[in-house]
Amino acid sequence: MPDFVDLFSSTQTQIIVALIAVDVILGILGAVVRKEFRFGKVAAFMHGSVLAYVFGYAVLQLVAQGLPSLAFLVPVGFLLVVVSQLASVVRNLKKLGLPLPGANKM
Repeated sequence: MPDFVDLFSSTQTQIIVALIAVDVILGILGAVVRKEFRFGKVAAFMHGSVLAYVFGYAVLQLVAQGLPSLAFLVPVGFLLVVVSQLASVVRNLKKLGLPLPGANKM
């Protein structure tokens, strides 16, 4: 059984956590600029993003270690999480008023 610390110390998990941190900071800044900031929304976001993405990715890594035939799901899951977080970062940048090409389509 792998050590749980190893699951959360991988480069992929660190990238996911960094993207979540950037998303949270930009989301808070966007809410402050628009005068919509509420602490309850921050807690709900952290509960949703951190649990869903970080722990979900760790579970996916455990499943891939237990069933090697499903190992292809780990990079696919990582890619989906990164794309989702990057889209959220772009939406938050748009909330800050930055004109980004293609941001209206997200």
